[in-house]
Amino acid sequence: MSETQKQADACTMIIFGATGDLTKRKLFPALYNLAKAKFLPDNFAIVGVGRQEMTSEDFRSQIRGNLLEFIGKDIDKELLKWFEARTHYTGGDFADKKTFTELKKLLKELDKQFDIPENYFFYLATPPALFGLVTGKVGEIGLSAETDGWRRFIYEKPFGHDLESAKKLNAELQCLLKESQIYRIDHYLGKETVQNILVFRFGNSIFEPIWNRNYIDHVQITVAERLGVEQRGGYYETAGALRDMIPNHIFQLVTLTAMEPPVSFEADAVRNEQVKILRAIQTFSPEDVLKNTVRGQYGDGELDGKKKAAYRAEANVDPNSNTETFAALKISIDNWRWAGVPFYVRTGKRMAGKHSEIVVQFKKAPFMLFRETGIERLTTNRIIIHIQPDEGITLHFGAKIPGPIVNMGAVDMDFNYLDHFGDQISTGYERLLFDCMTGDATLFQRADMVEASWSIVSPVLDVWHAIPARDFPNYESGSWGPKESDALLENDGRKWKNTLD
Repeated sequence: MSETQKQADACTMIIFGATGDLTKRKLFPALYNLAKAKFLPDNFAIVGVGRQEMTSEDFRSQIRGNLLEFIGKDIDKELLKWFEARTHYTGGDFADKKTFTELKKLLKELDKQFDIPENYFFYLATPPALFGLVTGKVGEIGLSAETDGWRRFIYEKPFGHDLESAKKLNAELQCLLKESQIYRIDHYLGKETVQNILVFRFGNSIFEPIWNRNYIDHVQITVAERLGVEQRGGYYETAGALRDMIPNHIFQLVTLTAMEPPVSFEADAVRNEQVKILRAIQTFSPEDVLKNTVRGQYGDGELDGKKKAAYRAEANVDPNSNTETFAALKISIDNWRWAGVPFYVRTGKRMAGKHSEIVVQFKKAPFMLFRETGIERLTTNRIIIHIQPDEGITLHFGAKIPGPIVNMGAVDMDFNYLDHFGDQISTGYERLLFDCMTGDATLFQRADMVEASWSIVSPVLDVWHAIPARDFPNYESGSWGPKESDALLENDGRKWKNTLD
């Protein structure tokens, strides 16, 4: 697919789990935004499939209300009508072949009504346990074979809960589909700043020559949330912070920050370089886990002057739970570019601020020149790539303070997407849905990437399971995590960059 392609291919999107929260909050608003920007063709239709029995008109009414809620009062009424005309629903048991034969019949009708070639992409907004079942049933009725058009399948995370389950799921799907049909989605990669990392690194000659161990001291990657687990206590008890965020979101950021220049922006060229980084990350021995990883669980605390309950007091959570809501790792990448440069990554719930960012900290300049001046220490340079909530890039450097003596002050140069390119309303799914429709898998994980990621965290999970935490909860709600997380960097003479510093 060419980057200049303006519209997606004519196609039909089939959403399994269509009555769920993801469809309401993300998928339909993303489709609306694509249509408003004229990225969707007129030959387009949507079929929702769910276990709940309802008519297409009932489903349209739900979607209409959801779009009015999430898009707001400025919604384009004509565009809303366009969506309603193209939206249908069929319900039934996902284990029942009849559900899928009814779906096939409906798709044939829509192909004729909207003059759509038999291009279908299936979005599985379902629990992972249903991935194989639903995919198999689609295949049984002849809808997965690419005979008269293309067929693509998008799978939501989590893709497995450990290395063995990921391998099993990959093997199951690859028996039913070609790898080129499988799109493992990570909505984090739909964010503009994440996509901009490659442009920033490889499209600017001032950065690439210094993007290595000769100039960079260390890298920090933080994904912090102010929210607790909310209504997801049942899921979180089986997952935890490490499984939920690090093998997918955070390792994607690690690979984009650390990878070598690909030979092109073709999907496999980019992903080949990403998987090389994952394979270069040193495996954690049991001793490494004890020394270079930190886990935490939030307790009572205060945020914005309001009392917040401990994780163990949340709904559907074991009152004696040992599930971590915070995880931090010190990662070593054993290759020529990054040898000796630690990557510190952390993620947590109920933290002091909501922010996701990559901090590239450069080495200190020699001090000799400044010994006879009033400067006591030099400002260390760093680049901060802000992913959310305010997307942009900050360059931190030192400059002379005006006056008769030589003294240095810290200066920030900020680039903000909103200021330079205007407000782009986005759910984070627009680019990913568009890419699937056009067959560009660059921002989707490949099977080997998924397995390489799980092979890194599985030893950590094994040790954490074998040695239950005895000090939970070990950080207050509204803090930056457990003190052991600070020590992880302080032991190396470094410290976390916190937004509220």
